[in-house]
Amino acid sequence: MKKNSIYIILAVFIGFLIGYFIFGNSAHTTQTPHEHAETETLWTCSMHPQIMQSEPGDCPLCGMDLIPASASSEDTKSSTQFTMTENAMALANIQTSIVGHSAEKNSALKLSGSIRPNDNATYTQSAHYNARIEKLYIKSIGETVQKGQAIAIVYSPELVSAQQELITASKMKASQPKLYEAVKNKFLNWMIPEKEIKEIISTGKAKTRFTIYAHISGVVTSLEVSEGGHVMDGNPIFKTANLQTVWAVFDAYEKQIPLIEKGQEIHIRTNAYPTKSFQQKIIYIDPILNSETRTVEVRTVLENKDGFFKPGMFIEGKIPTIETSTESDLTIPSSAVMWTGKRSLVYLKQPGETPTFEMREIEIESQNDNTYTVLSGLKSGDEIVTNGTFTVDAAAQLQGKPSMMNTEHNVD
Repeated sequence: MKKNSIYIILAVFIGFLIGYFIFGNSAHTTQTPHEHAETETLWTCSMHPQIMQSEPGDCPLCGMDLIPASASSEDTKSSTQFTMTENAMALANIQTSIVGHSAEKNSALKLSGSIRPNDNATYTQSAHYNARIEKLYIKSIGETVQKGQAIAIVYSPELVSAQQELITASKMKASQPKLYEAVKNKFLNWMIPEKEIKEIISTGKAKTRFTIYAHISGVVTSLEVSEGGHVMDGNPIFKTANLQTVWAVFDAYEKQIPLIEKGQEIHIRTNAYPTKSFQQKIIYIDPILNSETRTVEVRTVLENKDGFFKPGMFIEGKIPTIETSTESDLTIPSSAVMWTGKRSLVYLKQPGETPTFEMREIEIESQNDNTYTVLSGLKSGDEIVTNGTFTVDAAAQLQGKPSMMNTEHNVD
């Protein structure tokens, strides 16, 4: 009986030890709900970082695979870099290209420019005596003026006193013909019409108001006076341009100068008439380089009897079959470049398995067909985004990285 009691006590003691090691140890290793929440991985979308979920899946906005939130922020090597998933790149059709040197020959040299009035067909309507403008018939820039058209009525004390001299000289015409001719020529030099001179002589009365007539036809490009104002002898009243012909003026960069010659044929297109091409020959290349833009002016003349070309229009010119680049030129597709005012931006893909991008500001020069010549900011072997550039920029904006709209960070 005593032995049985001892066996029972030993069995209870052994059972207690086994229970302690099984249940007591697990109790110590069990995490509280709060501790579990702290180590839980959150999942986000590379295109919509505002999405945060506790488990993997698809983005509710775009359907892309969610990635660990830490991967979108900690995997990048710099505060200016950001990542995208392979799936996101595929859905957005994002493509990249390796930057290399181009040896392209005999392609079209592309120039940009604008339409300007032909300076050889401009005219300044000047006043030929001091006067006050009582009425002005030309009211605004852009009006068409015809030669002989009345443009203003003026009052001139100078002409009032001169008329008395003319009336007196006309009465002495028989005895002093040279005096009469001298006084009359003074009125003609003032551009007073012959018929008005004869009217003053025949009536013997001085006029207090005179009409100024246009000396040439054209479109008003500058209006220098207003009603009630005074105009001085020799000062302009307005300026006109004859738009029957206009200038097509282009800017050529320094490296393009050796490739352009007078007499070369240039094909011109405008945004207003994209299906029409106008061909002319280059007639002028400015011998002086613009030190600010580092360009020279290249010009040709266009017939404009139908009024197709308006001063200020943007135009594009192509000089065909010309050597446009050399072995040393570094070129990139025009689709890779984003413009923000005067700044040119591209997205550079970083080496590594995870698609990582960074915005890069570059300096470019000429545009030849669908490429730009790179002056600085890239080197041969760099990988840049050439398709879907704006989609990549949108991803940068959403992740708070440097982008077209956010340039607070320094950009290499």
